[in-house]
Amino acid sequence: MFNKKTSPGYSRPLTSQEAVLGEIRRAIMSRELQPGERVRQEKLAERLHVSRVPVREALKVLEAEGQVTYQAHRGYTVVALSLEELEEIYLARSLLETEMTRRAVPAVDTDLIRQLESSVARMDEFARAGDVLRYAEANWDFHLSLFERAGLPRLYRIIEVLWRVSEAYRGAIFDPAWLERAREDHRRILEACKAGDVNETIAAQDEHRSNALAKITAFLEKTKLDRPV
Repeated sequence: MFNKKTSPGYSRPLTSQEAVLGEIRRAIMSRELQPGERVRQEKLAERLHVSRVPVREALKVLEAEGQVTYQAHRGYTVVALSLEELEEIYLARSLLETEMTRRAVPAVDTDLIRQLESSVARMDEFARAGDVLRYAEANWDFHLSLFERAGLPRLYRIIEVLWRVSEAYRGAIFDPAWLERAREDHRRILEACKAGDVNETIAAQDEHRSNALAKITAFLEKTKLDRPV
């Protein structure tokens, strides 16, 4: 049976479905499951020593998030995005996150600053450990906890969807050079939040998104060139 460990943010052991969900997320982000690849439920269940039920339930969650798609007689497939689609996602994120930040920064308090500092510390820890999934969770906590403070729940849910659907591509740039650059970006965002500087926080986030999209674009172009004809 799956080892039900406790995950950061959990006060109880993971259920089989939660553990399977985490493992499939990790496989997508690390590109063990490639964009466009079919997800074979029976093989996953066998490898994870669980029945197909928690695998199927986890895939339904990922389908709702836009990370996999389902087709009759074919099953689940990891979503494959074109560069044009990724650019559209990042444009939508820029527009929405800018407005969320404009409203959130004036509402930042000491509790949120402590939460942001904790997220940065956890990202550093998981980057050193090479743990892509937990790094992604801490990164999510860092950015989304600030956006949540804007008090716009409908826009927040749209941002969640945009983040989830592109997770596999952010996972593809998990390397030392990117992690060091992201570390600098996160600290710049944190310091701007501490200072209550709305414009600097927005500028730091704009640069962070641009850096990520440029890195993803370079990765996709290299992958395309390296692919056999």
